[in-house]
Amino acid sequence: MSDRLRVAVVTPLSEELAALVPRLEPRVELVCDQELLPPVRYPADHHGDPSFTRTPAQDRRFVEIIAESDALYGVPGEDPAALRRAVETNPRLRWVHTMAAGGGALVKAAGLSTEQLQRVTFTTSAGVHGGPLAEYALFGLLAGAKNLPRLQADAARHEWPHRWLMGQLREQTVLVVGLGGIGREVARLLAAFGTRVIGTSRRGDPVEGVAELVHPAELAAVVGRVDGIVVTLPGTAATERLLSADVLAAVRPGATLVNVGRGTVIDEGALVEALRDGRIGFAALDVFATEPLDPASPLWDLPNVLISPHNATLTPAEGQRIAELFADNAARLLDGRPMRNVVNTVEFY
Repeated sequence: MSDRLRVAVVTPLSEELAALVPRLEPRVELVCDQELLPPVRYPADHHGDPSFTRTPAQDRRFVEIIAESDALYGVPGEDPAALRRAVETNPRLRWVHTMAAGGGALVKAAGLSTEQLQRVTFTTSAGVHGGPLAEYALFGLLAGAKNLPRLQADAARHEWPHRWLMGQLREQTVLVVGLGGIGREVARLLAAFGTRVIGTSRRGDPVEGVAELVHPAELAAVVGRVDGIVVTLPGTAATERLLSADVLAAVRPGATLVNVGRGTVIDEGALVEALRDGRIGFAALDVFATEPLDPASPLWDLPNVLISPHNATLTPAEGQRIAELFADNAARLLDGRPMRNVVNTVEFY
């Protein structure tokens, strides 16, 4: 245990939030030089203005600050190579906090050695985004149930059609693929609507609001009896293309699909075909296998797809929630208590 923790801020952070962290945990010495950080373009902009550059002198100072710190608030430029350099050049580095909930993928991409992964603790901002992502999931499910594409097409034609039936979430069954923090919040909100919720779980532990638990290996057997599917899983080797062509082929025709996890969890080519033939009636997608989404992707032109640019987590309060999480974890580290959201450096989630 140490009495103090010197932290280098290497991601855009407002003066207000930079002051909040040491106020919540006075043992943190936060080094935040705004001249060395790219200007933010919007709240919780962890990349900053892409046109920003440092002078050679500023770059040397930035490197020095990283080398003299015990912990990093963020990853420079959200860049795996920059993370690797920081770990390699600073033997005293003990902790790196990533801004993303799925920060494990960035840690994996850094290609660190076993010794480095054991020496440095990596944490993520998981949990901060649960509320916004759960709301987006409900937004997508409601858009599918109410047939948003049809409403938009009729409005574009200035057409008042014959009345038609809309779906209702309280009469539906929804499969939540992944019952971590985001999935649990989705399940809680759906249960409040009166929706019957099925959830995937490897362990089978009961979850509030979930009426039935199934193992991920059983997806193909269960998707034929649900009206909606919400994907919340991280991108790992174990989850890659978990929603395979075989799973999508078994979906009940007209089902709604929402993805707020990672794009790699779904076989994107098979998804396009499922959208074209109506097995997936509507999809709300915030994440994609490759981002930004290729302008040539057929997903852009499908009328039953809603695309958002990995934007569902962004709210004005996100930055403050991350700062509060960081301060809490700093106290845990200094007190020798277990930290929250530690990255599993075997599966990197």
